[in-house]
Amino acid sequence: MNIKRILLPGALALGLALGFFGCAKGQKVEAPKQEQVNKNLVPSKVEVKGQNFSLDLSDLQVAMTVDAASKEIVETPSLRGNIKITNTSKDILDIQAVTLEYLDTAGNPISFKSGEKIAKASLFLKTIKPGELTEGSLDVTIPRAAVKENALGKVEVNVVYVPSLLKREVVTFPEKLG
Repeated sequence: MNIKRILLPGALALGLALGFFGCAKGQKVEAPKQEQVNKNLVPSKVEVKGQNFSLDLSDLQVAMTVDAASKEIVETPSLRGNIKITNTSKDILDIQAVTLEYLDTAGNPISFKSGEKIAKASLFLKTIKPGELTEGSLDVTIPRAAVKENALGKVEVNVVYVPSLLKREVVTFPEKLG
């Protein structure tokens, strides 16, 4: 009788444990095959003054997706950051876009290879008055070769804009009409 009292609860507990843990069937959890890597550009902030505007780029990072095992870049990397354009002219500026060109250490353009996504321009479409500024984010692609081989020597930033000479004129007729 005492043996039944000891064995029955023990067998019941053992059966429940086997039921819960026995269903796992040795499933393995795999590590992710790709990982997101962000690298800060040095310097991470750049200020440039042009004839009609000043341009500030900040928080510049290269974001890339790499294979976890081989560390090879699997997608076209992106260059991301913040951009601020200040109108230093006396005219209204109609900002259209910001484009980027990537140059190696010798000053030669670094081109995108076949199959890479090419997005070298960020649309802006802002009109700013004299003394005003506009802010936005920069999200463009950068060639794998520039990142992979540390070949990036310089980035040329081009601001595409139209200076608007919008001046109002008033005409007064000295004579009475009618």
